[in-house]
Amino acid sequence: MQVRITSDAPASYATGALVIPVFTDKLLDGIAKEIDKALGGALKDVLESGEIAGKPNELAVVHAKDAPYRRVALIGLGERENFTPHLLARLAGTAVRTLGKRNVATLAFVLPDEAEAGLMLAASALAEGAIAATLDATTYRTEPDRPVVAHEVALFAGSFDRSALDAGIKRGIAIGEAVNFARLMALTPGNDMTPTHLAARAKELAAEAGLEFDMLDEARMAQKKMGSLLAVSLGSDEPATLSVMTYRGDPSSKEILALVGKGLTFDSGGISIKPAESMHEMKYDMCGGAGVIAAMYAIGKLKPKLNVIGLIPSSENLPGPKAMKPGDILRAMNGKTIEVINTDAEGRMILADALCYARELGATKIVDAATLTGACVIALGHAASGVMSNNDAFVTQFLKVVADIGERYWQLPLYDDWDRQIKSDIADLKNTGGRPGGAETAAAFLKNFVADVPWIHLDIAGTAYLESESSYLAKGPTGTPVRAFVALVEEMAKNGASATNGKATKAKVAAKS
Repeated sequence: MQVRITSDAPASYATGALVIPVFTDKLLDGIAKEIDKALGGALKDVLESGEIAGKPNELAVVHAKDAPYRRVALIGLGERENFTPHLLARLAGTAVRTLGKRNVATLAFVLPDEAEAGLMLAASALAEGAIAATLDATTYRTEPDRPVVAHEVALFAGSFDRSALDAGIKRGIAIGEAVNFARLMALTPGNDMTPTHLAARAKELAAEAGLEFDMLDEARMAQKKMGSLLAVSLGSDEPATLSVMTYRGDPSSKEILALVGKGLTFDSGGISIKPAESMHEMKYDMCGGAGVIAAMYAIGKLKPKLNVIGLIPSSENLPGPKAMKPGDILRAMNGKTIEVINTDAEGRMILADALCYARELGATKIVDAATLTGACVIALGHAASGVMSNNDAFVTQFLKVVADIGERYWQLPLYDDWDRQIKSDIADLKNTGGRPGGAETAAAFLKNFVADVPWIHLDIAGTAYLESESSYLAKGPTGTPVRAFVALVEEMAKNGASATNGKATKAKVAAKS
């Protein structure tokens, strides 16, 4: 999709649809008032009729037969006083998905005056949402659903700062493309998305974004004594991989942020096999890894002044004749021994060695993301991702950064109680602490592999993919946590990474983000 800025007057702009945001107060001002007058009060009539109330993503279309714009789409933004830039991503997505399926190929957007306070982010959100809305989730059908044909989006510059709009559009395009890359990887079934395929996609996107790429095969993992990661692939004919994407945004600095993503391309549960119902959705168990790959692509395109490495441990978890078994004892890269209680608690095991390797590569801060626990879905539903950390300053910075990006995050505690829950009678650790506090015990397990490096764990099990479509996003993968990763990198590059360095501390529960 092409996204551009135009200095033309909206009233004389030729496009398939002119998109005008409205708030719940239903006031038509500025450009909206001008267009309403040209249409003989048709927009006012729609609002007064109650056809839409201005609630988020409500849409009404007025045809403009003799105007250069063929239609005017009124789309709700909610209450005016609650406006934030990320709402424009959903507005743009609603416009592109709804009108694009009605053979509208070009759209032009009017920004509300409220966008001026955060103009760059507003333009970025609009571009991102428009691009994300174009994704087709039915690529394997011989007769796909009605496609989104919209291929061009224009944004009226008006009196807004053109340089801020330009910067926002550039950012939004990079993030929108990255989000769709992550979603397409997640949508790809396990027979077409093996660990080898995932590594190949990481290599391809690294090349496109000008990043360095390396991949550890099983022989190199064995040399590194990555017994935890290697154990998960024993039941599969497909070899495990560990992809490393490197961006050197500040070669003069020793600061390195590591992004680590779980890349289970299919998870049957292994010997502790999952129920058959919904097992097909376990192709989505690599959403954390896909998010890291896609975020690294966006980072390479945006070029922030920060050194970032992305690590994607990838495996299949199947119940083959050589598969790991409950009761097995494994040894991770840092020497910690792990008693396997449940082979379906495998995501934390491939992450364990990747976290150790991130430290070996010099990471001074680490964030991992994984569709890790059903317990997190029970706790937070599909509304937010769980956040756990060993460092107060780092997690506070993260929660502040992600408060208005269109992804929700909520901090969960990491008490010492859960350390005791995963202590094994015969090894250093158990790979599961049972049902109570399942999301937290998983994080407590991972904490053993980061030492005192400031670290954040994101459990995206409830947010990485959704069961139903929305007006602005197709059903399936959401692209979480690409937006959070990019926003954090930008913030650390802008304000410097050293402020959150130092010995890890027991992070307290933070306020709602």
